[in-house]
Amino acid sequence: MKRVLLLLAAMSLSAFADDSKISPDLKGKGGDAVEVIVQFTTTPTDKHKAKIANHGGEVKSVLHSVKAFAASVPAAKLAALSDDPEVRYISRNRQLKPHLDNTVAAVNAQIAWNYGLDGSGIGVVVIDSGVTNRTDFNSASSSASRVVYNENFVQSSNTASDQFGHGTHVAGIIAGNGNQSTGANYTKTFKGLAPNANIINLRVLDGNGKGYDSDVITAIQRAISLKSTYNIRVINLSLGRPIWESYQLDPVCQAAEAAWKAGIVVVVSAGNSGRDNSQGTNGYGTITAPGNDPYVITVGAMKTMVTPDRSDDQIASYSSKGPTQIDHIVKPDLLAPGNMIASTEAGRKVCREEILSLSIGMCFYPQDGKDAEHLLTEADKKMYVVKQAHHEATAGPVVVSREGGPRAEKPISQSLST
Repeated sequence: MKRVLLLLAAMSLSAFADDSKISPDLKGKGGDAVEVIVQFTTTPTDKHKAKIANHGGEVKSVLHSVKAFAASVPAAKLAALSDDPEVRYISRNRQLKPHLDNTVAAVNAQIAWNYGLDGSGIGVVVIDSGVTNRTDFNSASSSASRVVYNENFVQSSNTASDQFGHGTHVAGIIAGNGNQSTGANYTKTFKGLAPNANIINLRVLDGNGKGYDSDVITAIQRAISLKSTYNIRVINLSLGRPIWESYQLDPVCQAAEAAWKAGIVVVVSAGNSGRDNSQGTNGYGTITAPGNDPYVITVGAMKTMVTPDRSDDQIASYSSKGPTQIDHIVKPDLLAPGNMIASTEAGRKVCREEILSLSIGMCFYPQDGKDAEHLLTEADKKMYVVKQAHHEATAGPVVVSREGGPRAEKPISQSLST
């Protein structure tokens, strides 16, 4: 009889200790409340909200596309909450970070333009650091802006305008019409791939280029709800974070799948960790989430070698490589120009303020129609020469992106995803 009781007790303790529904980065945590995303097996209601409250938690937002709540829950209560049969999975509300002259020619965009395929009537959602309106985003026949919708999801801000500089750059790659680089004062015109598409601006990254899973999920939900209104065909996510669980449990991946199921193509950057050998993999297995989801188009970066000819193109060494962690899915799905790309600037001189500590990134045509090199002091230029020499001695030539800085030295540099 004692043996039976001991066996039952051991089985009971084992069941209670089951933490398979808690993400690896939350296991073993104790103490203060943590920001989490709690997914349920059914669409959550007030009943489910009460379950979180009963464990000392507070619901912050509803993430209906993934049947979840974003909530704050005491770390010590997570195990008990996960024991509820209606709880599917609990993950941390993780932080995400943001990851083009010959670009158009390298992808043969002119062929599409010749057939009238320039994005007219199509809505493209840019979920990023916001979009600052520029004349490059105006309609071809009027001064009306093609940034047709703006919404901010950053809790610490009340503007959808770009406070970091990445989202405006991405929007220019997608839909800039070259207005700000066309005319007698200009020697090059920088035009996006779909220069007549409409932009839906959903800001999720703050002034430091950081955001959270729950905000990205909420933005994807908004894109789905606006699909018919703006004929949304594409969502662009040039951002990512490390993979902690299968895409089948990752809440951001599940939100991306919800958009796909709604008929929207989801395009995601592969990541910028192709040089990361910390795991002894030579950069393989470094695709970030949600680029690990098989339902999205994951885009790696290649170098045009400053020519429109494809025959000399190379894969950028910093571009993340597959297969994906945990699920071992072959990624990326395709490559696109993502190195030394010029595009629209948000107004805050990110190319000077953010990159200057690493190298000197040149901006074309700041307001007065001249190259930005004249804005740099002699000290700036000397620092660039020193850093370039150091970098070539340690990691090869400096690869200066118009929007990111040397890839080997700036891990949160942005990669192209168009």
